[in-house]
Amino acid sequence: MTQNGQHDGAFVTGAGLAAYCPNCRKALTMLDPSRQEVVVHLRVRCGEESGDLFLAPSAEGGRRTSTLDICEHDTVDAVFCPHCGASLVDGQRRCAACGGPMARVLVAGVKQPRLSSFCVTAGNVNALTEKPPEAETQRPARESRHRMPEQDAVLRARNFSEVTYGFDRELAMAEAARCLACKKPKCIEGCPVNVDIPAFVAQVKAGDFLGAAHTIKQRNALPAICGRVCPQDQQCEEACVLGKKEGPVAIGALERFVADFERGTDAVTLPERAARTGHRIAVVGSGPAGLTLAADLVLLGHAVTVFEALHKLGGVLAYGIPEFRLPKDVVEAEIAYLRRLGVKFEVDAVVGRLFDLGDLFTEGYDAVYLATGAGLPIFLGIPGENLCNVVSANEYLTRVNLMKAYLFPDYDTPAPKGTRVAVLGGGNVAMDCARTALRMGSREVTVVYRRTRDEMPARTEEIVHAEQEGVRFRYLTSPVRYIGDEQGWVRQLECVPMKLGQPDASGRPRPIPVSGASYLLDADLVLVAIGAGPNPTLFAGCEGLERSERGYIRTFSDAGRTSLPRVWAGGDIVTGSATVILAMGAARLAAADIHAYLSDGATDWPVPAATAVA
Repeated sequence: MTQNGQHDGAFVTGAGLAAYCPNCRKALTMLDPSRQEVVVHLRVRCGEESGDLFLAPSAEGGRRTSTLDICEHDTVDAVFCPHCGASLVDGQRRCAACGGPMARVLVAGVKQPRLSSFCVTAGNVNALTEKPPEAETQRPARESRHRMPEQDAVLRARNFSEVTYGFDRELAMAEAARCLACKKPKCIEGCPVNVDIPAFVAQVKAGDFLGAAHTIKQRNALPAICGRVCPQDQQCEEACVLGKKEGPVAIGALERFVADFERGTDAVTLPERAARTGHRIAVVGSGPAGLTLAADLVLLGHAVTVFEALHKLGGVLAYGIPEFRLPKDVVEAEIAYLRRLGVKFEVDAVVGRLFDLGDLFTEGYDAVYLATGAGLPIFLGIPGENLCNVVSANEYLTRVNLMKAYLFPDYDTPAPKGTRVAVLGGGNVAMDCARTALRMGSREVTVVYRRTRDEMPARTEEIVHAEQEGVRFRYLTSPVRYIGDEQGWVRQLECVPMKLGQPDASGRPRPIPVSGASYLLDADLVLVAIGAGPNPTLFAGCEGLERSERGYIRTFSDAGRTSLPRVWAGGDIVTGSATVILAMGAARLAAADIHAYLSDGATDWPVPAATAVA
């Protein structure tokens, strides 16, 4: 160590302790050659001065040295990464002993990789030791679920960078090691595409990350996407036996890790493709259902062309899900993988306007799969709905995501803005709208939902992230009228409180208005995220295609056969707004049925109306 306190050692990892910046993932641990000990290097600010702080954790509490003239028990004002300058302050906690800021770093020790928050004041840094002696007798027999590192909540609420950073090798292997390898794994049953979850998790545990990626891709062509946006907590992870005591295995995070590892190491390989069959399939829509079916059928030897109405591929993955939850370069990489498999894509191709189903068959396609999603906005139909700045979630998210309004003026796409924003709804789309509005500069964002938090259909992770970022929630509340100013801009919502009654068709308690208790809520931008319906454009070119009472395509088998011969449908255009993975599950069934139908040379097309499934 030099005289001014500056260490001259090199940054290291291992040695029983390795601390990393959660933002840039570079090592914060370095070797002090004079003492032959590993120390943690941080940048700190105390008053108007900034300098370096070096911590040497120990069972006795640790020792600190600094380039700043600070006393042993002085607290600092801020903590930063010495590499990228990102704040390392845990925005949710302060030290109970001294009131100073808690630093949050990724600690990857030999036995227990984890995120750790600790006070930088001497006597409080033993949280960085790999296994504190005083915790020896209290340590559980098994490790609890590992969390992915993520951006500080205060900082991320104003940027569009991805919130979570994902596991690194050590965390992924440690999390995979928690799997019990059940003889009858219920997690596979909980996955709509039946990924062999125990097999790929075991491969991660063994460090065979590429093998794990190949195992997943046998059933799921879009693992990097599903690992980020699928509701694992309501599907595969909900079925995990470990969830009863210590938290389920983080299946989604592991799926994301191996997909990112395969792509990041430029190790993506193509599976063997069957001999060409000579059959051609047209897929209408490039969302998750269309992409999944295309991947399955092209591997079976069929020629597949995907027609997309917009100028960008990806469907809801491109226009509906924000950059901070699903980076568009991930979507583009998954689509590039399908191109390499042999799938062809046509953009700006509006079925129902430029051509219809008959034209596709005339051009020589042997089968058509309709996967256009549910893109028609739904409104409440209450007074004042035509006021300015009452906007559908579809329009808002499309402007911000697909048309990159968040990069204005680099992208000349204006987006509706407001100081006080009200978001109506409780699903993932509502969370996306609320969190996007914060990032677009809104001062106050409130989610208005007519049930309680327990009934919200959004992913638990999305609700928690929204709460951490400062989104407010008004539960048991329903708007009944929009109130505007003399220029026709919305200024308030008249709301009524609700109480929960008996369960309705969805299985959730039915909300019932409480009479005589209305109140006003200030809002100069209202984002309506209560669902979406089928876009009528498609049906202009689909004469004879039966539809359900709700306007969606009626299917007559689990595989998605419609009333029109050689026409299948799946995803949100059949079920209404649902999840990415459910759409993919429907597409896999349809792909198998299309392949069997074309391979058998069948010509009959029975449509038993009594068995319609939608």
